[in-house]
Amino acid sequence: MNQTHILSWILFTPLIGAIVLLFVPRQLDNAQRVIGNVFGFLGLAVSLPLIWRFQIGTPGYQFRENYDWIPSIGAHYSLGIDGISFLLVMLTTILGAISILSSWSAIQNRKKEYYILFLLLQTGMLGVFMALDFFLFYLFWEVMLVPMYFLIGVWGSDRRLYAAIKFFLYTLAGSVLMLLAILALYYRAHEVAGAGAAYTFDIPTSLGAVPQFSTTLQRILFWGFFFAFAIKVPMFPFHTWLPDAHTEAPTAGSVILAGVLLKMGTYGFIRFSLPLLPTDAVARQHIINILMVLSVVGIIYGALVCLMQKDMKKLIAYSSVSHLGFCTLGIFALNPHGVSGSVIQQINHGISTGALFLIVGVLYERRHTRMISEYGGLSTPMPNFAAIYLIATLSSLGLPLLNGFIGEFTILSGVFQVSLRWTAWAVVGIVLGAAYLLWLYQRVMFGPVTNPMNEHLPDLNMREYATLVPLMLLAFWIGIYPKPLFRVLDVPVRQIVEQVNPGYYNSATAQRWGEKPPVAAANDAARTESDSTKALAASAPPAIIAASSEPIAVNTAEKR
Repeated sequence: MNQTHILSWILFTPLIGAIVLLFVPRQLDNAQRVIGNVFGFLGLAVSLPLIWRFQIGTPGYQFRENYDWIPSIGAHYSLGIDGISFLLVMLTTILGAISILSSWSAIQNRKKEYYILFLLLQTGMLGVFMALDFFLFYLFWEVMLVPMYFLIGVWGSDRRLYAAIKFFLYTLAGSVLMLLAILALYYRAHEVAGAGAAYTFDIPTSLGAVPQFSTTLQRILFWGFFFAFAIKVPMFPFHTWLPDAHTEAPTAGSVILAGVLLKMGTYGFIRFSLPLLPTDAVARQHIINILMVLSVVGIIYGALVCLMQKDMKKLIAYSSVSHLGFCTLGIFALNPHGVSGSVIQQINHGISTGALFLIVGVLYERRHTRMISEYGGLSTPMPNFAAIYLIATLSSLGLPLLNGFIGEFTILSGVFQVSLRWTAWAVVGIVLGAAYLLWLYQRVMFGPVTNPMNEHLPDLNMREYATLVPLMLLAFWIGIYPKPLFRVLDVPVRQIVEQVNPGYYNSATAQRWGEKPPVAAANDAARTESDSTKALAASAPPAIIAASSEPIAVNTAEKR
């Protein structure tokens, strides 16, 4: 595989699978299943080389691809990833493969159309995380809307049409506002560049012009992007579409919706909303205060509503409102701990909540009901299921040595630097989260088997193990050894913080917490890599020393 085109291979592998499925005869059900799953896992396989090719500590975007697309308007086919988008791309390919596998027996009608739409959805999501051109970004943002609409509306539950239309209208409303903001940014950035400059949708170039805009225009642009991303997250009070969409969607749709689609909103906050914050300190702080309040309200509100639910899937849906409130709280803390913790918590939420939706899907396939009152005592007929469900529950509530703890603790440390008050409210949300998750587990798994239909439920089969066990292994790995994730995020997060909060690294808070600016952090990363190389060389045979003792070069010239 050509390294310079690796992102295109990752991006278009699912699309190629969708095109192949178009030519498969409708009556070949098994062939449709096999091809859909093959391309789902092929997309994951193609993305794996990113793990060892990604250069930790290198500022800017990597694996850049940039080609003229529509020269008349300055649109380019421009792709690239940094540490933040790298993690989200990997999350997308992992959950995409697992979600498609979970659909093997759950989808019984219109299989061909289902797999085509699912693969198209995956291409759209990957494009959002890779695009470095606003025109291309908006195209992928809209592309994912149509497949998700049909996945909910055709293969969902009883109220699927209502949920699909509500999802479509909410998302479309936010997208229109974002389109207007993109156009305003496009024209204003050209005015700042001068009459002789070319129009461009290039994201780094356009955002680089924002500090020269007026405070009023910066505010307008910020809120234009904000509503699109707040609806997608969703932040309180833009969350009302989410419980219906989650509840009515098929299991795989719920997994990919919670695991990846919601992260498009938080990714947008980090990539676009933060650079669009007003440069005026008073105006910026006013906006930050509003967003902190909305985040904390979302954390508490989502947790309290979970305690009132009778439907397992709806409970997990509302838990996303609470968990993603932590993510937005960390983002708008505007410091490295907050932003890094937010990204890691996004990954954790995709793993833990994705697993919980798969678990509900396992029960739904056996009993065709999601009502909590219909279950009880399932640990007796399904002991292996009970063990995996327990790990997923503890992961979601943030038990130490599991992934949820790492993200929440890092976010809290970042928010603590800003406000003890917001930190205290966030801790209340953690306590409430433990309450509703343990309450749900106790109701479903413990006690006597009171319903005769639950007495002989089969335990997990091999396909279900294949979807759940990898997520549990990831939960343990991140919880026990999160260092690789922090190293990947270190430099890009510091770059963002330096851009949007330029005085932070000179503040007493940064010095007290030992924070370093991006260039120093990149040099430290390079020094760490060099020391590791020398240590390996010292214990290697002479022939290996000659090949491995060169220090790793870090490109500090590339600018975002």
